[in-house]
Amino acid sequence: MLFPDFRGRRLRASKNFRRMIRETKLSCDDLILPLFAIEGNSVKKPIESMPGHFQLSCDHIVKKAKEACDAGVPAIILFGIPDKKDALATRAYASDSIVQKAIQAVKEKVPDISIITDVCLCGYMDHGHCGVVENGIIDNDASLDLLAKTALSHARAGADMVAPSDMMDGRVGEIRQTLDEEGFSHIPVMSYAVKYSSAFYGPFRQAAESAPQFGDRKTYQMDPANSNEAIREAIMDVEEGADIIMVKPALSYLDIIYRLKEEIDLPIAAYNVSGEYSIMKAGEMMGWVNANDLIMETLLSIKRAGADLILTYSAIDAARELNK
Repeated sequence: MLFPDFRGRRLRASKNFRRMIRETKLSCDDLILPLFAIEGNSVKKPIESMPGHFQLSCDHIVKKAKEACDAGVPAIILFGIPDKKDALATRAYASDSIVQKAIQAVKEKVPDISIITDVCLCGYMDHGHCGVVENGIIDNDASLDLLAKTALSHARAGADMVAPSDMMDGRVGEIRQTLDEEGFSHIPVMSYAVKYSSAFYGPFRQAAESAPQFGDRKTYQMDPANSNEAIREAIMDVEEGADIIMVKPALSYLDIIYRLKEEIDLPIAAYNVSGEYSIMKAGEMMGWVNANDLIMETLLSIKRAGADLILTYSAIDAARELNK
């Protein structure tokens, strides 16, 4: 079809026509809101690098969960800032730790929102790595039991879904087996299967107080140069029992989201990470861009690439925009 026989602008001229032929539909149903839970009461500590976000005590977590639910966001994902850290991340799986208490508080006060929990050890380890450290090396296999214990503690507290983000090999299988043996076969696992070693995580590490105290995470998070490896990692987690596969970050890896959607018959999640959010907010603060417009275009691009679910710090604002 060539001009003048074909005129693409014919179907762009009307707002209603644009709505009717729109190929990609972004919905509130796609959104998941990350929240940072911290010990204490009436605590609302600003996260300097993430304007509009805070470390929240359980009472404020409940308020934010209700705000999200009222806006139409179907789920939150919880990250915890514990009261103490050690070499075995004992507060990650303690029944009275912060995420476990936040789950119970939200379940009691906002029963209509689903609760997903981040399953990792970095924020609970005194060295800030995502696994047990032996002689300066992250010991993959020694970390699996702790990760499974953490997921189980979340399920016992009332979590609706667990999401391992550590990138230890074999952790999905270990978590799935543990949940099944303990009577939680109904709890789905959303695996951070394709988690790249990214510069976009900086603001999150401030928010979760989880920066590594030595070295980096390149020995277990993926090399940004690799694409085929993403497929291998995802397939491994599918075979181990994952119910949802996640790509993190989202914007620099839209091609990976697209490839996974083509090759894997499971829902695909994508994490619109802290650095992506903070860049847009900083640009708005400088008067250079409209952050709301950027956010909506960004979320649409992630959806267009193939994501079924989007974890985003902009979930509430996006839901309100979509409901206009």
